[in-house]
Amino acid sequence: MNPAPSIVLFTTASGAGYGLLFWLGLLRALGLVPASPAFGLMALLLALLLITFGLLSSLKHLGRPERAWRALSQWRSSWLSREGVAALATYVPAGLLFLALLLGNAPLAMLTGLLAAAGAVATVWCTGMIYASLRTVRQWHHPMVPWGYLVFAGFCGAALLAPLAALWGQARIPAIIAALLGAGAIALKRAYWDSIDAPKPAAAPTIESATGLGRIGATRPLDPPHTEQTWLTREMSFRVARAHRVKLRRLTLTGFALATVLALFALPLPGALAALLLVPAAAIACAAILAERWLMFAEATHTVSLYYSGDA
Repeated sequence: MNPAPSIVLFTTASGAGYGLLFWLGLLRALGLVPASPAFGLMALLLALLLITFGLLSSLKHLGRPERAWRALSQWRSSWLSREGVAALATYVPAGLLFLALLLGNAPLAMLTGLLAAAGAVATVWCTGMIYASLRTVRQWHHPMVPWGYLVFAGFCGAALLAPLAALWGQARIPAIIAALLGAGAIALKRAYWDSIDAPKPAAAPTIESATGLGRIGATRPLDPPHTEQTWLTREMSFRVARAHRVKLRRLTLTGFALATVLALFALPLPGALAALLLVPAAAIACAAILAERWLMFAEATHTVSLYYSGDA
């Protein structure tokens, strides 16, 4: 699939924002991050900025962005619609959390923080299910995909929260979470890549099953259906070179590992010194997620490709 920059940015930025919102709401309620309203406001504003930027960038992928609101009406059957409803609904407790922090209302801040954290999880899960529910894309119709969205969002969110908490001298818990999720992200991504690289199951679609010519024998396209590229060949039959794919996979895993190591090294350090390691750790984590997300699209092959190349 063609990795559209708007969707890559959307899933990366909004995932990081929702991850940050989740850990802020949960850890603040548990007393594991600074209780200072200033800290809460700073983290919340960063989370909302990332979420809003991500959602707005996703509109650029639509042919008619002014009609995006219509997608909200299909929440009974569409994960895209559910994602939109969950995203908008999450703004409500997040906005109330902002007011509670501004007014210094601790009980309200705890309640709205937990509700915003729940909304963040629901929204990210819906985003992952948009892709996992597509049977026509083998690499996406996979049980690890929605869980990967949750792990990567949590990893990036914790990595962003840690340097902010370090300014108040309480980065230990977010840094530990970032390190654990960084290790989990490496394990999950390696397992996912091993799974999609394995030989296709016998029931997987083939050019024979797609064309209905399997009863005759092995089938291959003699000539391309078009003399020039079309929207289908450009968007659905995108191919990333194997050499580039291997390099990007290594780059992604290296980024996860480096961010994890920096978070671990920051644990014994006090406030500002810890931030010197946690700021680059957060930047590297987000950059690695960006590379991972680009690869997720670039490695995906739509079943329609069978009609053009004989492979999907």
